[in-house]
Amino acid sequence: MVVLALGGLSASIATAWMSTEPLFGVLLAIPAFLAIGIGVGCAGTSLLVLLATRVTPRRRPAAATIVWVMMIVGFILTSAIGGRFLDPFTPLRLVQVTACVAALALLLSLVAVYGIESPQSSNAPDLAPSPEPMPATESKPTKPAFREALREVWGEPQARRFTIFVFISMLAYSAQDLILEPFAGLVFGLTPGQSTQLSGVQNSGVLVGMVLVACLGTGVGGPRFGSLRGWTITGCLLSACALAALALAGWVGPGWPLNPTVFALGFANGMFAVAAIGSMMGLASDGAPAREGVRMGLWGAAQAIAFGGGGFLGTVAVDCTRWLIGSPVTAYGIVFVAEAALFLLSVGLAPARVPHQAGEGLESAPGSRSPIVSAT
Repeated sequence: MVVLALGGLSASIATAWMSTEPLFGVLLAIPAFLAIGIGVGCAGTSLLVLLATRVTPRRRPAAATIVWVMMIVGFILTSAIGGRFLDPFTPLRLVQVTACVAALALLLSLVAVYGIESPQSSNAPDLAPSPEPMPATESKPTKPAFREALREVWGEPQARRFTIFVFISMLAYSAQDLILEPFAGLVFGLTPGQSTQLSGVQNSGVLVGMVLVACLGTGVGGPRFGSLRGWTITGCLLSACALAALALAGWVGPGWPLNPTVFALGFANGMFAVAAIGSMMGLASDGAPAREGVRMGLWGAAQAIAFGGGGFLGTVAVDCTRWLIGSPVTAYGIVFVAEAALFLLSVGLAPARVPHQAGEGLESAPGSRSPIVSAT
């Protein structure tokens, strides 16, 4: 979070600097935005590992839902409150508002994690007091090297398949992130303010989709209606349909109900995201013991790479297709259809069964030993 806060503040300074010294502003923006990506990836992955190791298996999907809902609420609040303080806009005000947001986020993070890994709050087996001193002839088993642990986790078919699922689905999820507002402006003639409000419509849909899965899919202590696989597949299918509708909207033109379509895309994305992260929480403990952190790190890395790559590839694909064809409508339509195809491909890769939900499937795969089963 420190890296993220410094990156955000540096990015605002770089943006303000571009108004007077474009070259130096761009040179500062490159490491600043890299720091933002590094900070988001490190903080987010570490948070997922904390969820996997500190929350009981049946409550992990609900906990993940709360985290994602709070993230979306943070987007909405920051945009609304920060946007108000930005007017009347000046480069100095931009830096001041960004500094306040970064400081507040860092302070909240420090409060949230304070004492969470202390021996008193830990329930890890290796931190429990031993009734007898360890004999001198025995020594505590050493942890394997990271490469060895990563190779071991990658050798698990379920973990490897889920890594591929996370990468492809998040690639589809993020590819429209940087092209939706330009699409609305170029094809539908929306002003910058109106296209920014369109992002609010999408985030509202994401929030509603997340809350729906939280209420119907995960409940408080476990699934109430349907399965995480079912919600994941439904979210992927609906996302593909919404993206196909966006592609069609470009050819229909201003008469198309753009706001409802964007809300539907956000709604489907929210369903998929929470169900997928719930599956991630459930699968973290399935396999070789004491490898939850490695699995979550692997999946978090796949998510981060796909999320960053998706936004970049989406913009490049639109620019290249538009340069070849000359029609922005066709260029955006092709990219939206490609994203829909990736979501359909993700359906076939969705985890067939998520252990530890609602008390079912507590037995590990043959040849493996789950720490949850041992504790039970």
